[in-house]
Amino acid sequence: MWIKIIILILLAIMLYSLFSGLFYLVKDRGQGTRTLKALTARISIWVLLFVLLCIGLYTGVITPSNSVRPPWAAPAALK
Repeated sequence: MWIKIIILILLAIMLYSLFSGLFYLVKDRGQGTRTLKALTARISIWVLLFVLLCIGLYTGVITPSNSVRPPWAAPAALK
């Protein structure tokens, strides 16, 4: 359960970084470095989020739904 909360928090932080980068791009007109810092933060958060998703899937804390399973991995009752 804790990993899902962390993932949601990281997604919220990523959205904040996205809009702050847009704000700095418009305000600074491409002359400052704040837009680059916001992009760097967003990429770092994405990498951390990807690692957490992989760990969650590997440990079984996060399980995919039936709709994303390949046809050959379907349970025997559905075949």
